[in-house]
Amino acid sequence: MLEFLSQNLLWWHWIIFGILLITTEIFIGTFFMLGLGVAAILVGSVDGIYPVHLEIELLLWMLFSLISIFIWFKYLKDTTEEKSGQSDYALDAQGSVEESIVANGRGKVKFDTPVLGNTEWHATAKQDIPTGRRVKIVQIKGQLIEVETL
Repeated sequence: MLEFLSQNLLWWHWIIFGILLITTEIFIGTFFMLGLGVAAILVGSVDGIYPVHLEIELLLWMLFSLISIFIWFKYLKDTTEEKSGQSDYALDAQGSVEESIVANGRGKVKFDTPVLGNTEWHATAKQDIPTGRRVKIVQIKGQLIEVETL
């Protein structure tokens, strides 16, 4: 079997294999297959420029795949997934007051970026904050966010 593949596996087979892996990524959505597909396309490109044996092609594919997985987890994976649900999540988020907040009462704040999946939140503060003022998050208490003015 290895002999057959070694003689009949051409550079464009790797390219098609890579395109198929990238296409399956559309349905999976984990970005894991994307790295494997890009690695297969790279192997096909190397084999097209400089023909190598099947064993070297497989080693190159494994190497390129590992590099792509490393790059994904080191640089591209969203870090907010790790912080979601923690008490210090999004403490740097800023927004503006939509409904005025009376001291130790409730109002409504619209944040510039989503906080735990939502841009509008009921908020409380230790001092009165009129409508339109810019605020930042001090603490998240369940479904209520404590804010203070900037």
